[in-house]
Amino acid sequence: MSDTMSTNLRRAMGSIALLSVLVAFAAGCGGSPAAHEAPSGSLRQKSHGGTMKVTTTTGMIADTAKNIGGEWVEVTGLMGPGVDPHLYKASQGDIQKLTEADLILYNGLHLEGKMIEVLEKLARTVSTVAVTDSIPQDSLRNPPEFQGQHDPHVWFDVGLWIHVAERIRDAMVAVDPAHKPEFEKNAAAYIEQLRQLDAYAREQIATIPKEQRVLVTAHDAFGYFGRAYDIEVKGLQGISTTAEFGTQDVARLAELIASRGIKAVFVESSVPQRSIEVLVNEVKSHDGSVTIGGQLFSDAMGEAGSPEGTYIGMVRYNIDTIVKALR
Repeated sequence: MSDTMSTNLRRAMGSIALLSVLVAFAAGCGGSPAAHEAPSGSLRQKSHGGTMKVTTTTGMIADTAKNIGGEWVEVTGLMGPGVDPHLYKASQGDIQKLTEADLILYNGLHLEGKMIEVLEKLARTVSTVAVTDSIPQDSLRNPPEFQGQHDPHVWFDVGLWIHVAERIRDAMVAVDPAHKPEFEKNAAAYIEQLRQLDAYAREQIATIPKEQRVLVTAHDAFGYFGRAYDIEVKGLQGISTTAEFGTQDVARLAELIASRGIKAVFVESSVPQRSIEVLVNEVKSHDGSVTIGGQLFSDAMGEAGSPEGTYIGMVRYNIDTIVKALR
């Protein structure tokens, strides 16, 4: 067979494989999000030289993977600044990035609700890992309003994110064992930075007077943050932004803000600001006054190249914004 014919055959086979995944994805996503979690596939060693191709869902995972993989990985994150992972649907371009990866990293715990079906399909042929699957079950939040599922926003407890970093390290070693020493060295250095960030969060939040230590946001993304750093958290919407808020939700939260004299509430970069603006206006009808204390990064990081465009920078920015508004 000629080189031209071989090349054309390989391209055709690749197109057929990609088409089959797309068809399966379209069939699986016709209804509501899956009620189960995509399994982590068996980790297969990459069969080519050069850098490992890693495709991630959220920016927080992408940034952590870059820090651990260093020069030995090429990381592609699907969800950029301002993107809501609860509502995100994979495009045809995303599917190609996923199928071409040596390793797929996703959050799990139903965060990527619209992508579960495609991740299930890809786990059969690509090393696919839910980075939260190493977190001890008893460390996960189980809010009663979330239909018996775990809260997926684990990145707001930096102590839990250390487990995620370790899981990413182990996944990279399994796929590319030749660079195990580099991955382990990079992970150790990054985890030390996470420990310092965890200590910073505890110290700074503790400077807010206890009675003012209430974090009010658009949706309940900060439960792990509240539990880890001793701050009460109230969200207008539920854990997922697919949940709707009603007039009773607004009135109830407005009354709490007015009665307790809470100084500030916060908008989120990945959630429309309208809901918090409605809440601020409602507080006035309860003879209270509250300001918008700033924008927090919840389900997505900031712009690439900015301090908030990294996981550590994002968390530190949130901490500083909260403390400045409430202290």
